[in-house]
Amino acid sequence: MLDFHTLAEFSRTNCVGICAFLVPANLLATLLTIILAVVGRPTFQIWQAASFASIFAVLMVLHVYSWFVIGVVMLPTYILLGLAITCLLINVAAIILQKHHRILSLRF
Repeated sequence: MLDFHTLAEFSRTNCVGICAFLVPANLLATLLTIILAVVGRPTFQIWQAASFASIFAVLMVLHVYSWFVIGVVMLPTYILLGLAITCLLINVAAIILQKHHRILSLRF
């Protein structure tokens, strides 16, 4: 059985290591999504990259939420939450804009 209290405690105990992994992973995976969209790769590849990048962003949101649950409201928690939400929005925007670009290219 999955115990969320234990997972939240693990997240808070290993905060530095988790953030040291998730911040660069978020940035690099989102950058990969942007590059694939700009280069004009197929939709399937952009979906894969965006899904992969979104996993890291959702993990960061859950990590920050574990701090909010115990009442820790500090600037780093908001910065990390903002980074995760920004990465999620960029991944969704890359998918939408790539589909929109493909529709426009078919018209001309």
